[in-house]
Amino acid sequence: MTAHAWVTATVIAGMMAALAGNRLGADLVMLGALGVLLVAQVVGPADALAGFASDGLLTVACLYVVVAGLRQSGVVAGVATVLLGRPATAAQAQLRVVGPAAALSAFVNNTPLVAVYLPLVSSLARRSGVAPSQLFLPLSYAAILGGVCTLVGTSTNVVVNGLILDYNRAGAGPPLTPFGMFTLSPVGVPVALAGVAWMLLAGRRFLPERAAVGHDDERRDYMVALRVEPGARVVGLGLGAAGLRHLTGLFLAHIERAQEVLHAVSPGEVVRAGDVLVFVGVRDSVVELHQIAGLVPVAWDAAAGARHDHRLIEAVIPPSSPMVGQTIRDGGFRTKYGGVIVAVHRKGERLAGKLGDIRLRGGDAVLIEAPPGFAAAHEHSTAFHLVSGPEGPEVPRHHRAWMAAAVLLAFVVTSAAGWLATLHAALLAAVAMLVFGCTTPRVARQTVDWPVLVVIGAGIGVGKAVEASGLAAVVANAVLGLTAGGGPVWLLTGVYVLTWALTSVLSNTAAAVLVFPVALRAAQTSGIAFEPLAMAIAIAASCEFTTPIGYQTNLMVQGPGGYRFGDYLRFGGPLTFICGVVAVTLLAAWYA
Repeated sequence: MTAHAWVTATVIAGMMAALAGNRLGADLVMLGALGVLLVAQVVGPADALAGFASDGLLTVACLYVVVAGLRQSGVVAGVATVLLGRPATAAQAQLRVVGPAAALSAFVNNTPLVAVYLPLVSSLARRSGVAPSQLFLPLSYAAILGGVCTLVGTSTNVVVNGLILDYNRAGAGPPLTPFGMFTLSPVGVPVALAGVAWMLLAGRRFLPERAAVGHDDERRDYMVALRVEPGARVVGLGLGAAGLRHLTGLFLAHIERAQEVLHAVSPGEVVRAGDVLVFVGVRDSVVELHQIAGLVPVAWDAAAGARHDHRLIEAVIPPSSPMVGQTIRDGGFRTKYGGVIVAVHRKGERLAGKLGDIRLRGGDAVLIEAPPGFAAAHEHSTAFHLVSGPEGPEVPRHHRAWMAAAVLLAFVVTSAAGWLATLHAALLAAVAMLVFGCTTPRVARQTVDWPVLVVIGAGIGVGKAVEASGLAAVVANAVLGLTAGGGPVWLLTGVYVLTWALTSVLSNTAAAVLVFPVALRAAQTSGIAFEPLAMAIAIAASCEFTTPIGYQTNLMVQGPGGYRFGDYLRFGGPLTFICGVVAVTLLAAWYA
């Protein structure tokens, strides 16, 4: 390999390690990797920044606005609510969650779709008495499966198509066949049907059955830190006498006092003004704890106003959130959003240290103390997704629902018929959603997941470095060497497995843009058509179900569903295998 190829391989290895660690936002990691490659002169400024003007990125940005119109007009929630109904059993509840989610996600980007579904499924679990752990992971997987059925079902499909268009525009070789609206459907629909069938018929036995949110045995423990104000009734009393030692669903982890931390405190320990009491317990018990007079969140400032009308709202931090990698103290949550993070839950990990020093990660669940209007103002935020709370969301614009549905239908028809390029159709649809009042500019700006766009743009730049450095040729030759003698089936299998493996540690979009130049070089070398390889990349980058890292909807449901890492492998492992076998078999039979 050349020196540039070694540099690129080293940077990508470091990028993968940083993304797998999930301690920094994917956008920061990808930008950092691109910056290193740019400074090392592996890729020039024009190629490094080309991704931020690509058709794929611009189309995804427009589709976020289209989804904002569908959400704010109540189309998505209305359809989902009607179809969810009132199931009597866990099997019926899963069917009502999985079926509509898969169908809707074929035309609505799956990440905002899951964000809409989170509070609906949480409510369904409470109404039907079904454990949330039986519903949230099937929701995420169904949305992913539906997304592989059409061009606009997931941003990954759009990005792969954008890479094809960019290649054709550069004129570096014979033009490639771009994706149409339903190009993926002959393979994506059977993959989705096989995956949904497995989840409904055999998958339930692989899902954990943990008690619904709020039950004492669910043990979805939050860490919460409260400061004792001067004049509080508990000041001067022992912990036992103050009623703080043996609380239902809570235990006192430690006390932070001046410069020392008191562990394993006795019931006779006297509470002092200024003490920070750190508790661990379930959500409902944390809510009751906040009702004790004189105990306030450590981040609360008396100058900010009274707390008597505040309420606790539960939310989950998506992996693309700008708060990922920041400490609660340094994130400036109250200044930016008007609320205070008072508790954090990270499944499978007992959090230590001070609450303000905790660095947020994708998939963390948080409790936010906020004034009235908070949920309505941030219903569409991409920094956090609201799961539940006593405050209802913004009233949908139901009188615009028919218009939003008509805009979506026009977008699908014009794109599928080839009357307009996908980017042009998405741009007109986004403008129509704003002009016809289906959404507002404020909500549209909130709905656009800017970190995801940064990941796409930076990822395309890194992909160009993989090609320019010669690393793509090296990997392509290795794949061809491993699959030699097997024909198109083995090459398809190699590209699919390579994409899946990268997706398990990277984001799906990053994996797709890295494999694209490798698959293109392999197709050119072997003489095999590139279209089935491009479809294999798009499907494999989405159909990774074995880890919470592979797709951001998997991390979004981790907190609400109370999942552990092993739950993904146990439930998603067979599903990943089934989808791969169906996809490669159909691609080889129909295209190769």
